[in-house]
Amino acid sequence: MSADRAVAIPLVPSHQDQSTGRRVLRAAASVTAAGVVVKLAAMFKEVVVASAYGRSDAMDAFLVAFLIPNLLINLIAESMNQALIPTLIRVRLQQGQARAQQLLSTSMLATSSMLIAVSVAMGIFARLFFPFIGANFTASKLTLSIHLFYALLPCVVLGGIASNCTAVLNTLGRFTWPALAPLIVSACIVFSTLALRNRIGIWALVIATVVGTALQAGVLAAGMHTSGYALQLRWPRHDEASREVAHQFAPVLLSSIVASGGLLVDQAMAAMLPAGSVSALVFAGRFVSVAITLLAGSLATAVAPYFSELAARRDWPACRVALRVWSFRSAAVSVPIALALILGAHPLVRLTLQHGAFTAHDTAAVASTLAMYAVQIPFFVVSRVFYRFVVAMRRTDLIFYCGAINLALDIALNLVLMRFMGVAGIALSTSFWTVSTCLLFWYWSRRLLTAAEPESAHP
Repeated sequence: MSADRAVAIPLVPSHQDQSTGRRVLRAAASVTAAGVVVKLAAMFKEVVVASAYGRSDAMDAFLVAFLIPNLLINLIAESMNQALIPTLIRVRLQQGQARAQQLLSTSMLATSSMLIAVSVAMGIFARLFFPFIGANFTASKLTLSIHLFYALLPCVVLGGIASNCTAVLNTLGRFTWPALAPLIVSACIVFSTLALRNRIGIWALVIATVVGTALQAGVLAAGMHTSGYALQLRWPRHDEASREVAHQFAPVLLSSIVASGGLLVDQAMAAMLPAGSVSALVFAGRFVSVAITLLAGSLATAVAPYFSELAARRDWPACRVALRVWSFRSAAVSVPIALALILGAHPLVRLTLQHGAFTAHDTAAVASTLAMYAVQIPFFVVSRVFYRFVVAMRRTDLIFYCGAINLALDIALNLVLMRFMGVAGIALSTSFWTVSTCLLFWYWSRRLLTAAEPESAHP
């Protein structure tokens, strides 16, 4: 494949920004459509899992066990994606496909090495930190959670590879089928739960999660190969592009650690509340994640390459227009959805989850938590627009500052609100710090643009 053909998102002159905006809209629409299919499948999976396990001790143990592998993927692989993609696009456009492949191979080796090293370390020290995550667990429940965690550790590397491949495919204009890849995991979980739950209990979820993640990574790696990038691992090259990625990676990783600390804090505090509180928090969060993934996820996926283009050619007026247009559109779409979830929380939970072991009491707990979680939706969605611009400007240090501020805010609000509202108070505190995140990224985006425009006028 030639370097010219590899450039799926070419640099365009300013007078074509409207056409580029339409391309972003089409990309966001395709990711949203795929996301709808994936989320419908995920909701069906949740119905099957909730009916089979309810809010049992085994389900609590599995959710806590999977928390760490999922966090590690987000911490390392997703952080590398955010640091890599702006530079990968610039290198491919300016230096060609071969140099971009070298940069990708170096980055994937670094990512895989870090994922393996952290997985080993987490396995060694699991018995030390799990008592803090499951503070209110009985001894048998805590032991089960640790054993499940050991079995789920392969998902860290496999999920990291899948995440990297998805991000690279997005830079090539491939959005739809990478967004459909999570269907593989959902299908495996449904099949395993129905076929094996009566034989091996909660271990059916573990087997399905590992096998499904491996299949997903394999499919995405094969697709990346056919699109022009090979899944290769090479020792680091000490060139300018690699140093730039490494420089951006550190603050993104630190900010991800801080942000993930908020999730750990939330679930650890939920474990201090009556039994089933962790499951209530997770089940409610998954409803909200549908809206966030479909709206914020698809939009962020589509605008990330676009903002990287505009920053590379220093087209600040187009950046200003794009920020205003996409933040307004995000708010216009997400506010009605948030209101619908807040007002319809109880019937939604009752219709989707209240089957088998999931009782009316469980419905009440999850519904109140869902209503408080849904407050965050418009603020989270709008914040992703400004967040992607900050990343494209290679000011990832600002992301770390935002994360540190909001972690402190989350802990303080949890301590106050959970005393009066229980697990629903933890969800509401999450919504409050999402408002803070949106305001901070909006402010910094304006400051970055104001500082960049004079520099562009007087190079």
